[in-house]
Amino acid sequence: MTSLRGWPPIVLDGALAVAVTGMLLVTALVDPKAGALDIAAVLIGALSLVAWRRAPLVSLLVSTACMLVYSAHTDPGPPAGFPVMVSVFGAVRAGHRLLPALASAAFLGGGLAAKLATATGQSPQDLVQQTTLLVGWFVASGVMATVARHRQAYVEQAEQRAAEAERTREEAARRRAGEERLRIARELHDSLTHSISIIKVQAGVAVHLARKRGDEVPAALLAIQEASGDAMRELRATLEVLRDSDQPEPGSEPSASGLDRLDDLVERACSTGLSATVTISGVRRELPPEVDRAAYRIVQEALTNVSRHAGGAAATVRVDYGEEELVVRVDDDGPATRDDPPVPGVGLLGMRERVTALGGRLLAEPRPEGGFTVSARLPVSAEPPAGLPAGLPVGESA
Repeated sequence: MTSLRGWPPIVLDGALAVAVTGMLLVTALVDPKAGALDIAAVLIGALSLVAWRRAPLVSLLVSTACMLVYSAHTDPGPPAGFPVMVSVFGAVRAGHRLLPALASAAFLGGGLAAKLATATGQSPQDLVQQTTLLVGWFVASGVMATVARHRQAYVEQAEQRAAEAERTREEAARRRAGEERLRIARELHDSLTHSISIIKVQAGVAVHLARKRGDEVPAALLAIQEASGDAMRELRATLEVLRDSDQPEPGSEPSASGLDRLDDLVERACSTGLSATVTISGVRRELPPEVDRAAYRIVQEALTNVSRHAGGAAATVRVDYGEEELVVRVDDDGPATRDDPPVPGVGLLGMRERVTALGGRLLAEPRPEGGFTVSARLPVSAEPPAGLPAGLPVGESA
């Protein structure tokens, strides 16, 4: 059986008006006392129920007047009160009390007076009993409307309380997240900042003493000094994000690193003994911050893996600015082979998470001719497409 809850109210009200009109029209047509005025009153009064929900007072006044005219000329019985009862229900449900009571009294009292003045075959006691029955129906209609009104108010209050509880939970969650970010920021500041500062200071002192003595400063020492400075810069940016009182956006991180610092990154990697070259193709342009940071981090992690796991290998960094996507690729000629692939570590997993979060594709696997390749295709749109898989195994594409 099809439920009526999904139907628009105007359709339901129209169906009700048509049904009541048909019922009363049949009663009026078979009544020899009914004339053209009575039929018109029936049509107007019953069809006014179309507005009982949207304009209850209009429906109440029209139906009461028309049905009172109809009842005064003929003897339709209780069916003549149906349009008025429906209108009384709608008016009371909308919060009106005085006008529904006056309309009910006018209809019932006027109808009784007309019947007493024109009735010849019925005793006054029978007419009063019929009117008393209608009074009970009108009272029941008002009571039902009051109950419906109170129930609607209760439902609205319950929805408001649920919304308030949800808002309170969200605020509490944001507050706890803010407190946790502050705690992490304090821990990072107290531990990493102190240690990196010592490294930077000690490296600076060693460089100063070497230059003061006229000795050649080792490249590794200069690399340590520069890397510690970059680490301090990025750590400060990270702490600023963590200490921000506003909730950070998903995927947000400090804007301290991007492809504009790619040359510094490769130069620092070369200072440690790694042989690396950079090739950029396409029209270089401004990228969405998330894509820019992800590309930088992928190159950074790939070069770190080459230095750590393929000592003495040469690396080639390629960045291709396409119309639809940015392609970042890092190849090395290290000892990795397809027969003995390296076990993916945290760094490769981090690459995969960055790329898939942006809706891109990642390839990280040994090359057929030997060595290892990391290739990431990142869409240059600001928002990643919806419906992406949550995670892709390293070495597979979306």
